[in-house]
Amino acid sequence: MKTIEQDRKQLHSWYLKNKRNLPWRASKNPYLIWISEVMLQQTTVTAVIPFYEKFIKRFPDINTLAKARIEDVYEYWAGLGYYSRARNLHKAAQIVVHKHKAVFPKTYQELIELPGFGPYTSRAVASLAYDQ
Repeated sequence: MKTIEQDRKQLHSWYLKNKRNLPWRASKNPYLIWISEVMLQQTTVTAVIPFYEKFIKRFPDINTLAKARIEDVYEYWAGLGYYSRARNLHKAAQIVVHKHKAVFPKTYQELIELPGFGPYTSRAVASLAYDQ
């Protein structure tokens, strides 16, 4: 009978052999993880990659995104659709900069309070950036 630990090891082994090299996987930076998670909502990985790279080049950190005009954010979001995601990114960035002094919240409870952060995105950022 297989154990959960054996299943975990088998799954991890499969991942190491088959994982895709994605630009956001190389970082524990919560900002980069957050941007990728939001872009991947309702959008395929293949479609997201060029938008992610262009967006991060223009808005490399939370301060840059928070200070940007919403029209600029929309311009770099163009083609991804669901513009409420871009609007919520901008609003959340401003809150993180002003309320948290540009330090990204670390817990699910803090993250879920930000615009556009649902249960999945909050857990993904807490897990991938902070190992929670």
